[in-house]
Amino acid sequence: MRTYDWIVVGAGITGAALGYELAKQGFSVLLLERHQALQGATRFGYGGIAYWSGTTDLTRQLCTEGIALQRTLSEELEANTEFRDLDLVLTIAADEDPDTIAQSYAHFAMPLQLVSVAEACELEPLLNPAAIAGALTVKHGHISTTATTTAYTQSFTRLGGTVQFDQVETLLRSEESRVTGVIGTHGTYHSANVVVCAGALSRSLLKAAGNPVRLYFTHAELIETPPVEVQLRSLVMPANTKRFQLEAEASTAVLDDLWDQLGNEPMPPILDAGAIQLLNGSLRIGQMSRVLTDPNAPIDAGASEVAMRTKVGKVLPALADLPGTWHHCLIAFSHDRLPLIGALPHTEGIHLFSGFSNPLAIVPPLARRFAKKATGQKDELLAQLSPDRFA
Repeated sequence: MRTYDWIVVGAGITGAALGYELAKQGFSVLLLERHQALQGATRFGYGGIAYWSGTTDLTRQLCTEGIALQRTLSEELEANTEFRDLDLVLTIAADEDPDTIAQSYAHFAMPLQLVSVAEACELEPLLNPAAIAGALTVKHGHISTTATTTAYTQSFTRLGGTVQFDQVETLLRSEESRVTGVIGTHGTYHSANVVVCAGALSRSLLKAAGNPVRLYFTHAELIETPPVEVQLRSLVMPANTKRFQLEAEASTAVLDDLWDQLGNEPMPPILDAGAIQLLNGSLRIGQMSRVLTDPNAPIDAGASEVAMRTKVGKVLPALADLPGTWHHCLIAFSHDRLPLIGALPHTEGIHLFSGFSNPLAIVPPLARRFAKKATGQKDELLAQLSPDRFA
């Protein structure tokens, strides 16, 4: 029976990054993933790196560390993450006041430039000038989430890490207050430490094992096209983004009981109309966000697709009728938009690494910090992200 130093549950971009960093520190690591092909937010993510978006000393530092790592990650992992810089164009609706919207972005680490309708259309020629009153713009990083995750996983295995495909059913305990591994559908796996990187499914897994956490999720919907001839130069999103407000309102402590029951919808859905084109020419168009407490809740895909095409089509008419397929994934978040990272209280050997609202800017540095702390190094920054901070 082999016992690993660490078991990482979930091999999306968070788990793959963390597994790699732990292996790089010399730990024996098992990366457990239930899907052989990438799924979820890693598969369908837009790939944007909002390194300009820090608003506190903590988030500014992480964003600075994150973009520095992203710029050199392809070289380090010996594989192309498809990193690039591109323009982020945050559209201001025709009935909104540009100065008021611009003021709401004044607290970010890097200033955004308010541009006129004509200037916005020069940055992104596909924009419909009649649909906007202007835009905010800033340089934005971008990667392929699938290419980056694959690069992390390949480097992880070169360092001696082990990847196993199995669905984790529950945690393995030697006693009530000590986790010693996990039990999967096809086997039992032993380790000194377990870290859960299962995104939206982390909440139900940990609650069932007696370790409840204040982690939540939205159902995100988008349309993915095949490679097309239409050329979208920038990442387009609305300046008045509703997703983060939805997350804050849906994750208050008073609603926690609803999250522990299937079939609830604490908040109505929102639609932030935006699009990104990947280097292979395909587009991801969306995004509808729903707060449904059942991860397997049925969704009317046809109605959602019509809504997304209609709203995106007003801003980017050339994208409205492109051939594409509706997709759906779960996105984990916490109440304060900061991830939950570190040991869980009251039980030894179990850790959490999830709940990233701005993942691609901060996952790489936080994975590195987590792995170094696992060797015994102190890290006061990580203490601010402890899962028990809401207790």
